[in-house]
Amino acid sequence: MTVSAIGLSATRSGRVILHPTDVEIRPGERVGLVGASGSGKSTFGHALVHTLQACGHGVAHVPQCPDEALDPLRSMGFHWREAERALVLAPDAARQQALLAALGIAGGDLRGRPWSWSRGMQQRFVIAMALLGTPDLLVMDEPTSALDPVVSAGTMDLLDTYLADRQTALLLITHDLGLVARRVSRLMVMDEGRIVEDASTERILSAPETQAARSLCAHRNWLQLPC
Repeated sequence: MTVSAIGLSATRSGRVILHPTDVEIRPGERVGLVGASGSGKSTFGHALVHTLQACGHGVAHVPQCPDEALDPLRSMGFHWREAERALVLAPDAARQQALLAALGIAGGDLRGRPWSWSRGMQQRFVIAMALLGTPDLLVMDEPTSALDPVVSAGTMDLLDTYLADRQTALLLITHDLGLVARRVSRLMVMDEGRIVEDASTERILSAPETQAARSLCAHRNWLQLPC
């Protein structure tokens, strides 16, 4: 299902931090949102998630840090059951194992607390929970910033494989051009609360038209990273 929102905006302390913005994302589309720190990327992501959920779209959000989604005092199995309850899904061991296997963490001990899992496994677990309800759109906000490049690449490879034959669209919010260069076909550039470019990833990375995009593309060493 195509998801769209019109006039997304946000203010903070009387200051506009996200100017009215329209967006449309097609089924299965892979979209990146990049911009300098403080440009409004995360604000845009939160506004989009809240608006689409209010309109009845299936939208899942993966935060930057798994700590935002995992209670250190609760078992991983508890978190999974809570995610099922939130989505009004009956427990399904086969579905659980399929998702965990798809993200490469089928061997994780669900009786353990988050701190007993590696950081990479925690983030993959959060992604698996986000995919539980087969959302129309998966919004990932700096999902690999706390991971080293090799673990980051492995996580994204597994996600790419899982989504390859599904209609779930992906919005990848990041400042990591190496990540979007390899993972998305469409790129949006945000600057001072506005989307100033929206085109194919190849076009923006090869011929950026705005100063914001040119500044992001100025350092080409991001091409050497494995993610």
